[in-house]
Amino acid sequence: MAKGKDVRVTVILECTGCARKDVNQKSTGISRYITQKNRHNTPNRLELRKFCPYCSKHMIHGEIKK
Repeated sequence: MAKGKDVRVTVILECTGCARKDVNQKSTGISRYITQKNRHNTPNRLELRKFCPYCSKHMIHGEIKK
Protein backbone atom coordinates (compact mmCIF):
# COMPACT_ATOMS: atom_id res chain seq x y z
CA MET A 1 0.00 0.00 0.00
CA ALA A 2 1.19 3.50 -0.77
CA LYS A 3 1.55 6.00 2.04
CA GLY A 4 -0.28 9.31 2.07
CA LYS A 5 2.85 11.47 1.98
CA ASP A 6 5.77 11.00 -0.37
CA VAL A 7 9.02 10.03 1.34
CA ARG A 8 11.23 11.71 -1.27
CA VAL A 9 10.40 15.34 -1.93
CA THR A 10 11.81 17.86 -4.43
CA VAL A 11 13.53 20.84 -2.81
CA ILE A 12 15.06 24.07 -4.14
CA LEU A 13 18.46 25.20 -2.85
CA GLU A 14 19.25 28.92 -3.02
CA CYS A 15 22.62 30.63 -2.55
CA THR A 16 22.76 32.34 0.84
CA GLY A 17 25.41 34.82 -0.34
CA CYS A 18 23.37 36.14 -3.28
CA ALA A 19 20.15 36.34 -1.27
CA ARG A 20 21.74 38.52 1.44
CA LYS A 21 23.40 41.07 -0.86
CA ASP A 22 22.43 44.70 -0.43
CA VAL A 23 19.90 46.16 -2.89
CA ASN A 24 22.32 48.88 -4.07
CA GLN A 25 25.07 46.39 -5.02
CA LYS A 26 25.18 45.05 -8.56
CA SER A 27 23.57 41.59 -8.46
CA THR A 28 23.13 39.67 -11.70
CA GLY A 29 20.93 36.97 -10.17
CA ILE A 30 20.47 34.30 -7.53
CA SER A 31 21.91 30.81 -7.95
CA ARG A 32 19.39 27.99 -7.43
CA TYR A 33 19.66 24.21 -7.60
CA ILE A 34 16.88 21.61 -7.64
CA THR A 35 17.42 18.31 -5.83
CA GLN A 36 15.58 15.68 -3.80
CA LYS A 37 15.77 14.69 -0.16
CA ASN A 38 14.41 11.88 1.96
CA ARG A 39 11.93 13.36 4.42
CA HIS A 40 12.50 10.61 7.02
CA ASN A 41 16.32 10.79 7.02
CA THR A 42 16.62 14.60 6.86
CA PRO A 43 13.60 16.26 8.49
CA ASN A 44 15.49 19.57 8.93
CA ARG A 45 16.26 22.06 6.18
CA LEU A 46 18.97 20.90 3.81
CA GLU A 47 22.18 22.93 3.35
CA LEU A 48 24.81 21.98 0.79
CA ARG A 49 28.02 23.65 -0.36
CA LYS A 50 27.66 24.17 -4.12
CA PHE A 51 29.19 26.43 -6.77
CA CYS A 52 27.52 29.79 -7.33
CA PRO A 53 28.25 31.25 -10.80
CA TYR A 54 27.22 34.76 -9.65
CA CYS A 55 29.60 34.81 -6.65
CA SER A 56 32.21 32.83 -8.65
CA LYS A 57 32.98 30.58 -5.69
CA HIS A 58 31.56 27.73 -3.62
CA MET A 59 28.85 28.97 -1.25
CA ILE A 60 26.34 27.39 1.10
CA HIS A 61 22.98 26.81 -0.61
CA GLY A 62 20.02 26.45 1.75
CA GLU A 63 16.60 24.95 1.21
CA ILE A 64 13.77 27.41 0.49
CA LYS A 65 10.02 27.05 0.30
CA LYS A 66 8.38 26.59 -3.09
